[in-house]
Amino acid sequence: MGRRQNGMEYERKKARLVNSLRGQGVSEKVLEAMKKVPRHLFVPEVHRDSSYVDTPLPIGYAQTISAPHMVATMCSLLELEKGLKVLEIGTGSGYNAAVMAELVGKDGKVYTVERIEPLVNFAKVNLKNAGYENVVVIMANGSLGYPAEAPYDRISVAASAPDTPRMLLDQLKKGGLMVLPEGDIYQHLYLIKKDEDGNIVKEDWGGVTFVPLVGEDGFRFQTKP
Repeated sequence: MGRRQNGMEYERKKARLVNSLRGQGVSEKVLEAMKKVPRHLFVPEVHRDSSYVDTPLPIGYAQTISAPHMVATMCSLLELEKGLKVLEIGTGSGYNAAVMAELVGKDGKVYTVERIEPLVNFAKVNLKNAGYENVVVIMANGSLGYPAEAPYDRISVAASAPDTPRMLLDQLKKGGLMVLPEGDIYQHLYLIKKDEDGNIVKEDWGGVTFVPLVGEDGFRFQTKP
């Protein structure tokens, strides 16, 4: 009985969170996807009571699960549709991948890359428990993307790079979209469009705060997990 009440309370909190995101430029399609994803299953137990508060939460290893409004914003900018193939850099706990998996549907695919092994395992368990079978979690250097399944219709980067990684641009399809933060102390979120001729257009969507993208095509330092 207690577990059922717990679940009902999570649903009420989730509904309040989603309603609070309306009017912030978030597409209705993204809000519907977020309604379906149990964020509490992607949050460490110690922080589970805060699962539906619009704030980032620590998941260990100096990493965080992004605030829901940021997930909603990035997914809206990507204009995700059924059947698309998506690359995510920075799996974290797997929550953002789950939202994108809802948006691309069973005929789409999300490939998500994480460099920290315990988080790879954490995300795999979370995604399995939440029932997402169209997400593939890969342990690798995210700054280099995942060339094995390139090109991608969409790329979502959940860590800030010093500049747009060339390897990621090369793995983006013509006509594709990529969203990523750039900068060190002062970061901005960019929507990157690659047109049918391969030309790149960048739109600045304002200041953000993300963990650094570490690796060969990111920041050249190693953080301790």
